[in-house]
Amino acid sequence: MSGPEVCHELWLDRAPRALGYRPDRDLGGWRAEVKETLTGLLGLMPDRVPLEVTVEWEEQQADHLERRFSFAAEEGARVPCHLLIPRRGDGPHPVMICLQGHSTGMHISLGRAKYPGDEQSIAGGRDFGLQAVRQGYAALVMEQRSFGERRDQRPDKVVSLGRGCHHASMVALMLGRTLVGERVWDVSRAIDALARFGEVDSSRVACMGNSGGGTTTFFAACMEERLCAAMPSCYVCTFRHSLASIDHCACNYVPGILNHFEMGDLAVLIAPRPLVVVAGREDPIFPLEGVHETFATIQAIYDRYGAGDRCRLVIGEGGHRFYPELGWPAFEDLTQGIMR
Repeated sequence: MSGPEVCHELWLDRAPRALGYRPDRDLGGWRAEVKETLTGLLGLMPDRVPLEVTVEWEEQQADHLERRFSFAAEEGARVPCHLLIPRRGDGPHPVMICLQGHSTGMHISLGRAKYPGDEQSIAGGRDFGLQAVRQGYAALVMEQRSFGERRDQRPDKVVSLGRGCHHASMVALMLGRTLVGERVWDVSRAIDALARFGEVDSSRVACMGNSGGGTTTFFAACMEERLCAAMPSCYVCTFRHSLASIDHCACNYVPGILNHFEMGDLAVLIAPRPLVVVAGREDPIFPLEGVHETFATIQAIYDRYGAGDRCRLVIGEGGHRFYPELGWPAFEDLTQGIMR
């Protein structure tokens, strides 16, 4: 007798990747086909509803104004956010959307420890909002579905697997949706919401995140052309080396994706916009071998666009975390004249 992984290994080796990168592909036709296919794989998207942007409070911090607000992404889905507006420099400011991964919530991006373990998470370079302000950007810190303030709210008696992303991911699949697609939708609606604030420039918006935040960053950059640049951390890796070989949270998985492409192939939907890929040499769940393989495909695609200098891989000497001392200099270098 054998476990399911034996059969799956055979299928993984034979996955057709029918829309994978080839040097002879016509870029325009291939890009359109990849976009159409990925749109279908990410599942049904909601109807647009009025944003109903509601500002809850404002506070002056040492180097920025902090504004707490929320908006309606879809019926029944209200997104809490913090907008950090730098006090130095003239507005309107370019914006960095900051996405936490699997953590206790978006307060990590604000550098605020609320729960046990938060200090360690912040120390791993995950206070993205504060980092962005120090770089001169406005920061939109938003809560992702199933994390923090948007965690599972069902009664304790019906929750058996904790309050992570598992149940929401499975129900989304039953509805013909994916949690990845829902999170990408929220990013898109967040860009819409930014247009309501005169202090920021909603035509100069980038996105960053680590782990589960890197997942949304990468897919949002594929789907949302209004994002001028992206900096996913500790996510970009072959599906084969990561999600298909190592246990990951259910919200990472997109049904049927390997029938069409590997992760690197999707860079055709991001190029030629600046892309900084951040990785940890010792990251146990997104192995460096798969990172290098994926980035080789990304580089080849960017080269085809004549934009080989607009993508960059930076590798920190550690594990599954963000490396601000490497990521930000690369981001600033690649986005001169675009975000500034």
